[in-house]
Formats: sequence, structure tokens, C-alpha cells
Amino acid sequence: MSSYKTKGVCSSNIDFDVVDGKVKNVKFLGGCNGNLQGIGKLVEGMPVSEVVSKLKGLKCGLKQTSCPDQLARALEEYEEKRD
Repeated sequence: MSSYKTKGVCSSNIDFDVVDGKVKNVKFLGGCNGNLQGIGKLVEGMPVSEVVSKLKGLKCGLKQTSCPDQLARALEEYEEKRD
């Protein structure tokens, strides 16, 4: 299980697994619980690159980021550390 400390959003942390290049078990700590559970279910089993391309750059209101964007950043950081 990987863990990512979020920045600039209501959730404080994202836990996730990557198995064979696919996103699994996404859990957000804090934030809009129902919406974030939904995001976790929607990305379950998707390739990391697809999740990043769909979610990166999304903003929440006037914030420069969002919980989905933070998930994309977490996955990018995970991939960079793996290389």
C-alpha cells in the first residue's frame, strides 16, 4: 500500500495500491466521503496512465487542485519513484 499526503484539498491523505500497472484499493482520508468513494470505485482496475490522463489538472472551485488531481499526482509520484 502506498500513501500520499495531499496538498491544498479537504482530504489529508490518499492510500492506494498499484498491481500490474493497475490502480487498486484507493482510499481518501477526509474530504467529501461519498464523492471520493465514487472516484475510488471508478478508477479501480484502470491503468495508472489512464487515471492520470483523466484526472490530472482538475480543479475544485477556486483551488488550483482537487482530490482527483491529487490522486493523479500521487500516481505520478509513485511511478517516478518506481523508475
